[in-house]
Amino acid sequence: MKIIGDGGHATVCRECFTHGEGTFIAVGDNAARFSEVLKAQGPFATLIAIGSFVSRTATIGEGTIIMAGAIVAAGARIGKHCIVNHGASVDHHCVIEDYAHIAPGAHLCGGVHVGEGALVGVGVGIEPGVTIPAWSIVKRERYTICPMK
Repeated sequence: MKIIGDGGHATVCRECFTHGEGTFIAVGDNAARFSEVLKAQGPFATLIAIGSFVSRTATIGEGTIIMAGAIVAAGARIGKHCIVNHGASVDHHCVIEDYAHIAPGAHLCGGVHVGEGALVGVGVGIEPGVTIPAWSIVKRERYTICPMK
């Protein structure tokens, strides 16, 4: 497996696999990861850490990583090149668009829709059915949506 990236996120990603084929973009910044994907050649590997739980009815896109302690529940759909970080939970029927990041300890109730490239910050809890706009940041301290672009 070829891993692209050399920062802190890449260090963690390297520990999530034992073998595999393809390229994995191990870049934590959503916009930078998007740029790297455009430059790289697939196929792209998907990493699911031991110690995570992914429902058999969930869908995980190529190039995505599900980190240790994360939960992806029934009917959830995770897009391409996403990060579901340590201890995060994505409840039933959530949709996480491509390049999004669900940060450590974030919890999404059922039916949440996270737009492309959005970041749901550390420890944020999102109520059922909420839509997070593309390329925005949801911060815990204010529970506000801040545009990234």
